[in-house]
Amino acid sequence: MATVALQDVCKTYPGNVKAVDGVSLSIQDREFVVLVGPSGCGKSTTLRMIAGLEAITDGQISIDGRVVNDVAPKDRDIAMVFQNYALYPHMTVYKNMAFSLKLRKRELGLKRADIDRKVREAAKILGIEDLLERRPKALSGGQRQRVAVGRAIVRNPKVFLFDEPLSNLDAKLRVEMRSEIKRLQRRLETTTIYVTHDQEEAMTLGDRVVVMKDGVIHQVASPLEVYQHPVNRFVASFVGTPPMNFVDGQLVANGDGVTFVFGAQRMPVRRADKNAAQSYHQQPMVLGIRPDIITTPDASTPRGDHLAALLVTVGIIEPLGDRKDVYLTTTDGQQLVARLPASVAITEGEQRKMYVDMTRAHVFEPGEAGANIAAGPTVMHAGG
Repeated sequence: MATVALQDVCKTYPGNVKAVDGVSLSIQDREFVVLVGPSGCGKSTTLRMIAGLEAITDGQISIDGRVVNDVAPKDRDIAMVFQNYALYPHMTVYKNMAFSLKLRKRELGLKRADIDRKVREAAKILGIEDLLERRPKALSGGQRQRVAVGRAIVRNPKVFLFDEPLSNLDAKLRVEMRSEIKRLQRRLETTTIYVTHDQEEAMTLGDRVVVMKDGVIHQVASPLEVYQHPVNRFVASFVGTPPMNFVDGQLVANGDGVTFVFGAQRMPVRRADKNAAQSYHQQPMVLGIRPDIITTPDASTPRGDHLAALLVTVGIIEPLGDRKDVYLTTTDGQQLVARLPASVAITEGEQRKMYVDMTRAHVFEPGEAGANIAAGPTVMHAGG
């Protein structure tokens, strides 16, 4: 297997259009790393530069300690799975999977029996042994995707690259293939870099998640770390379903602690360091509230000082089986969404108190990518 390292990698297109701007990233041997972000953020371009399909403008890319900036794609010992499968329609599944090995048979010192063994082993792993004599047009979308993955497996590469491989599949099949890919990576223990725009896909697959926007990496961390401690407002808004709620207000730091104030509401910020928060005193700030930290505790539930009351008017209610999304409007007109258990009794149009777990709330500087000043459980910082 192999490590992959990017150092200050840039890609600039004519007209000074920067698709990737100074990306540095180290991927460990056998690690599964997911690049995620909105369309046009540079994730696929980054993957293509690692593969050698896109020339880099500046910086350095290394695979297993070897600089590959000027190395041809076929000599990088990588295998790439594309969104459109890229299968040869006139060939059988067997011939599609064997094609790359036959091209390099002499170079790799392979005999016909070796190629046959590799193809059949990969087919067995993927459960497509009975499809080897079919052509792509006779396969379903999921079967074609398995063939594309099998074609990569037979090469036993140092690195697997996946470029949005599940985008063409329906929702149910995407979930199934997602677990198949993760199981396969664990079994083969191959360093894997996976690109997707689907944050749920990223969170379920990756050992680490790389969140990108405008050609820049905003955060690299485990899925749980990215969800619980986003470094800025962009990451917080991109990761999580429904997205995080953002409330405009002011931060007040005094002898009583740190409070977030908006309209008539005053909510204690439990994760704040009082000394550090002084620099933000009475400045416009943004409170970040995930939908699942808004609750409606009943009379038997202790309401500790970590819960802050929030006066709201209930709007649309969307049932989701065992849960429901409830849209709320605060007294000063700000919109929120709460994700509640289906059993919670709540009615459209009613005015009521909801409660926010302030130990899990965030405070951001203003702006689309405003820094999270309470990114850790107890530490606040002014940087990004």
